[in-house]
Amino acid sequence: MLDIGSQSGHCRVDSDGGEADESGVAPRGVGAGRVGPPFFLAADKVQVKYEMLRAVAVDGRTIVAAAASHGYSRAEYYLVAAAFAERGMAGLVDERRGRRGPVKLNDEIVAFLRQAPPERSGAELAREVEARFGVALHRRTAERARRR
Repeated sequence: MLDIGSQSGHCRVDSDGGEADESGVAPRGVGAGRVGPPFFLAADKVQVKYEMLRAVAVDGRTIVAAAASHGYSRAEYYLVAAAFAERGMAGLVDERRGRRGPVKLNDEIVAFLRQAPPERSGAELAREVEARFGVALHRRTAERARRR
């Protein structure tokens, strides 16, 4: 079970869509007769994920309904819930997409490529790396590693 909305300082939303504090009394002017967009920014993915978790934990919505209404699948809901349970709000921030760097290069191969004479082509270096280390590199990978 996720602990959402029970921390001090959190407000809950009352039946008319206005915010209310722990006593159930809505602050003056907040949400009173609110008409228009929802109270959260749909472009803020962290807030959308939190609201999706909150819809299940606080409002009692089903996982499928909450996920669908927030633009996520059921499977994504479980990934978001696990990240939130593990790291809190920081778990709701998207990780950087894609690779984090070269996969095949290690320190030994990079040192070898840097020591190679500058007149040698990337294709020649890639062939030599494969023969010497057993790692197949693209010629551009060898050229980029040499410049680092």
